[in-house]
This record gives sequence, C-alpha cells and structure tokens, in this order.
Amino acid sequence: MIGPALPAHVYVHVPFCRSKCSYCDFFSVVAPDESLLDAVGARLELELALWGSAGLPGQIRSVYFGGGTPTLLAERLPELLRRAQEVLPLTANAEITVEANPDSLEAAFVEDLASAGVTRVSLGAQSFDPTTLHLLGRTHRAEATLEAATGITRSGIDLSLDLICGVPGLSDDEWRRTLEFAVSSGAGHISVYPLTLEPERSLAGGEDHDACDPDSAADQMLIAEEFLAESGLRRYEVANYALPGRESVHNLAYWQGRQYLGLGPSACGMLDSQTALHAGMLHADAATNVARVRYCQTHSIDAWLDGGLPQIELLDQLEAAREDLMMGLRLTEGVAADRFAHAGLAPVLDELLAERLLESFDAEDGPRVRTTRDGWLLGNEVFSRVWNAN
Repeated sequence: MIGPALPAHVYVHVPFCRSKCSYCDFFSVVAPDESLLDAVGARLELELALWGSAGLPGQIRSVYFGGGTPTLLAERLPELLRRAQEVLPLTANAEITVEANPDSLEAAFVEDLASAGVTRVSLGAQSFDPTTLHLLGRTHRAEATLEAATGITRSGIDLSLDLICGVPGLSDDEWRRTLEFAVSSGAGHISVYPLTLEPERSLAGGEDHDACDPDSAADQMLIAEEFLAESGLRRYEVANYALPGRESVHNLAYWQGRQYLGLGPSACGMLDSQTALHAGMLHADAATNVARVRYCQTHSIDAWLDGGLPQIELLDQLEAAREDLMMGLRLTEGVAADRFAHAGLAPVLDELLAERLLESFDAEDGPRVRTTRDGWLLGNEVFSRVWNAN
C-alpha cells in the first residue's frame, strides 16, 4: 500500500468581503475589524506551518488564496504569502494564485503581491456592463477592472478573469461587448459561469432564481466559446478557457482527482486514506475500507479559530472512482473509456452515448469519452447520472 504523501495543492479560504454580492453563496463576513483580520491571518499561518512540518514526502505545485476577498487582509497578505513559501516545500515553478476584486488592487499593492511570489491573479470582473454589475451587487466600475488588469499584467503576473452570463436583461450584444473587453484586458485565462441563484438569494433589482433563464445562459455560453476560441482561448473545462499553457494548475487538480488541502473556515479538502490516517482524520481500523476522505472546515470563524473539527465524509473505492469520473468529464479531453467499467457504470455509458450526451473518440493513450455539445450544456444532468447511478 502506498504511504502518506503531502498533497500537491493547497486552497486557503479568506472569509472576508467589503460587501456581499447579491448572488454569492460562499461563506464570508462583511467588513471585519482589524483584530479579526490579525487573528485569521495568524491562524492561517499556523495551519500552513503545521502541514509544512508534517514530514510527508512530496512538493506543492499550487497554492490558491480564495474567498471572500483575500486582498482585504491588506499588508498581512504579502506576509502570509512569504511565510507560505518559507514553510511549504514548493516546486520551483509553483502556481500561486490570489483572488481579488478590481477595486481592491492598487498598483503598489499588486507590486507587493508580485514581490511576495504571486504568479497569478483571478480577478472577479463578472461583467463590463454597468447595469449587470449593479444587478449583481458589484461595487466596482468596468473601468476599474481594466485598470487593475493593466497593473497585473505589467507586474508580470498572469491574469485570469471571472465572467457571469445568463443575467436577467443581459442581451447577447452586451454580452459580446463584455467578452471583447475581457480579451482586450490581456487575460490569458477566462472563466465563464452561468448565473445561478439559491432560493434565498435575489439580485439587486429584486429578481430571484426564477428569473434566471437557462436557455439564455446556454446561448451566451455558446457565444463565449466561439468568441474566445477566435481570440485564441481554448475551452478546456466546462467553464474555463485559456491560451495554450495558461490553464489553471490548481483547478485542474480538482478535476483530475488530486489530493488537496483546504485551510481556513469553510474550506474543503480531499486526502487519500493513508494521508488522512497520518493527519488523524481517519481511524486505522477504517483505513482498509476507505479510498478517500473529503473534509470541510467549520463555517464559524470563532469555532475555526478555537480549533474546531472539520466535517468528514468517507468514500470507498467505487465512490472515489465515480467521483473522479464525474469530475474528469468536466474536461474537454474527457476520460479513458474503460473507467466507466471500473466504476461499475458501463450501462450508464451506453445510455449517455445513445442519447448523444457523450461521444467516444480515439486518442494516443487509447479510447476516450467526452461530453458532446449537448452534454456540455446539460452537464449537471450528465454528472448527476454518473454520481447517482444505482
């Protein structure tokens, strides 16, 4: 049996926002005071140091600071980044990503991030249309996104932009203009997400989840794929586009079933059984029946600061195989066809092929399967049928 190994990917959740966007369902608190910022920064530094001193073999290929808005840590963030590089065994070309909002990035701060080792900034543009930005509860102007993008690319940091389509009232022409601005920003990576609203959420104009039109979102996803392809950004995953070589190393780890750490309140992680056993998240008598341990840190900052225990989910070999299959089908490269049989899903593959939601093709490493155009647009149905099959 393979022994424990240090996960090669680390997610760090910074649970702070200047204001709460109307559509967002991620865990965060608004306008924290300085003492809370200090406490969270110190606790994150401790968690990084604990894993760095765990004595496990392996190196870390990516660290992703998400949220929330990590840049609200202000000067604490560059210090935390430097500390991470001191205590973690990073590869020489490790990808270090920081999420940011356009109005939280002054030029001097971008330079601080660059000098602290940041290689990539994921900028929450969401739109370049003023009406759409207002509906989404975004506080920045479109011009601020372009200004922040200029500062990021000038510093030598790779730029990724997040965009949202399918917003009520967003015309296809306005959506194309947003895509044009996004490409002109110099971004080498663009994520395009259809708007989803939980039942308890509503937009600034009062529209709730019933106002979201899946047909409009699908049309705009198709527009984005065509436009971005013409601009050299290839879709490599359900919602992600990149210039050659600019794909997100960190996010690929999720879709390829790699181990990753989740640090900070509400952060989730995934460990194989031997690493989970080493970390005390799994009892020795259960290890033989468990392939994978998924965990989620508490959604209470106070409980997390006090060392609150995460929620644990145990997956056996079959469940892990199905999860990897479901995640792998998000990628345009698809998955090896024989993985369906290994996951006990040969009949499901036949059904999805017959319905033309999946297609088979030959690759250098053998027969593979990927989603068709309809399967991409109906991805949730495909993934659900893989995961929930009897």
